[in-house]
Amino acid sequence: MGGCFSDVRGGKQAVGVGLTGTTMSPIPISYATVNDAVDHFFLARGFQQLFTPLELSLSASRLRDRDILSKFLFAFFPFSCYPVLKMASLLSDPMVVVYSKKRDGTLEELGRTEVIMNSLDPTWIKKITVAYHFEIVQPLIFHVYDVDTKYYNLPVEMLKLNDAEFLGEGSCVLSEIVTKQGQSLTLGLHNRNGNRGLKNLGKLTVHAEETVASRNAIEVKFRCSRLENKDLFSKSDPFLRISRIVENGGSVPICKTEVVDNNLNPIWRPLCLTMQQFVSKDNPLIIECFDFNSSGNHELIGNLQKSVADLEKLHEKKSGANFILPSSARHGHGKVLKGQLFVDHFSEKQLYSFIDYVSSGFELNFMVAVDFTASNGHPRDPDSLHYIDPSGRFNAYQQAIMEVGEVIQFYDSDRHFPAWGFGGVTNGAVSHCFNLNGSASGLEVEGVQGIMAAYASALNHVGLAGPTLFGPVINNAAEIAGQSLSCNSRKYFVLLIITDGVLTDLQETKDALVRASDLPLSILIVGVGGADFKQMEILDADNGCRLESSTGRVATRDIVQFVPMREVLAAGGQTSVAQALLEELPGQFLTYMRNRDITPGAGNVAQTSASYASIY
Repeated sequence: MGGCFSDVRGGKQAVGVGLTGTTMSPIPISYATVNDAVDHFFLARGFQQLFTPLELSLSASRLRDRDILSKFLFAFFPFSCYPVLKMASLLSDPMVVVYSKKRDGTLEELGRTEVIMNSLDPTWIKKITVAYHFEIVQPLIFHVYDVDTKYYNLPVEMLKLNDAEFLGEGSCVLSEIVTKQGQSLTLGLHNRNGNRGLKNLGKLTVHAEETVASRNAIEVKFRCSRLENKDLFSKSDPFLRISRIVENGGSVPICKTEVVDNNLNPIWRPLCLTMQQFVSKDNPLIIECFDFNSSGNHELIGNLQKSVADLEKLHEKKSGANFILPSSARHGHGKVLKGQLFVDHFSEKQLYSFIDYVSSGFELNFMVAVDFTASNGHPRDPDSLHYIDPSGRFNAYQQAIMEVGEVIQFYDSDRHFPAWGFGGVTNGAVSHCFNLNGSASGLEVEGVQGIMAAYASALNHVGLAGPTLFGPVINNAAEIAGQSLSCNSRKYFVLLIITDGVLTDLQETKDALVRASDLPLSILIVGVGGADFKQMEILDADNGCRLESSTGRVATRDIVQFVPMREVLAAGGQTSVAQALLEELPGQFLTYMRNRDITPGAGNVAQTSASYASIY
């Protein structure tokens, strides 16, 4: 059975929403339906982080005219040199080359536009494709050139840039484009390497657009009745596998439900299938019902063939479809079974992407909490995790703040960030949530550098103590997130907790996280130092088991991502702390928005506020 995990727990989870083809390669998370099991499947097998393909459209205005010779010919030989003028361009003939800037400062060419003849205000048709990764900062460099007429017959990829005349350079970060209203950003052009000696080199406008085939999807909820029992001493453990029939007559699995244990009348959680998966409403699908076996040899209970349109009719008529047990004979018709499939819910919906939200005004608000417990070591001790190196080399806390903050800051318009400390002595008493800047009332600092400065200053006047408690910090962050709902605010909050120790309040932390799972909040935890972080892995819930509170309430979604810094460092620079922490954040954001039916359009956020503002 394709798509199952090797472990029993993983094998019983839903898989496939957001998969394409038989290779089970990931489609961009921006329009894939979020599924914890799918995320776990990819990460466990070492797939690279998911991305969103974008197309960049380029236009320019008021470019410098470098074709001085043409102007000279036209001014001094306006009539007698007509044949020459036919060959010479009157204005620059611009082309743009787009680069991505790597972490080591080198440039990688992403693509080139076509050459536009005789224009200082060109609009290029050719698009430049770029992979948008939310979890990293992606600097882009744009070079504009004037191409000589003698090279017009060459493909732009073959043009030697040394033979073209440089008109100007622009630069930005990809996040700056996608967070702009309309996803367009206008850049001022300047000389190479930021040299602005020559002014008025013109403007370059960059527009980004997702290359999404279709946002259409269906949400469907299945149940079965009177299934045949395949187990001897208990009842079957059924799950459904849905496959699409392809042109050659074969089938491609596209998803499966979770397993319902010991039940012949199972009801499954809703599935969301994208148009990329089912292709069209009339395309036939094979729906198979299996009895789960931990050995992987799942026993077929029965199957049937229906299109999406057929499933919609079953829902409208509130009728069931009988399963068929295929005949062992080659041309047999199979046995019609008593077991039936019902469609309890069917709806068509639009799957909005992460970029749809952030480009329409939704923001990610960054918050930070720093561990000031004594186990970090005295800040003046070079072996301390809080030691500030005079050479400027970052300690683990500084590294985590900078790497995550540099990514998130582009999604926060005012860049004022709440910053706390916990486990330290302030005003003669241990505090488990105090303002990092030392202010009694103002908890916000300005920019990532403001967090860094407040942290360095706090090390001079906050005593290290303990124990390590997360509950008060999480409750404070959740209170801010809850208050934003009552204000009809289009904000989603991201709390970064950096810690070195073992939690003392594990159950209280679980309770706080379960309550916070109803709010627009995600929590990133970085473990620094050599402590045992098994408790953090419990909070992360990447094993598919969502957190449960002391009252038995289960979290509505997973909102925690934990990364031990030592594992990132052991990877030898292949990934950063920000990449490891932030790869799940767009999915958590989309899960929240979709669960609340919040769309990118204005005026619909307050619909959820009444239910959640009273939690804290």
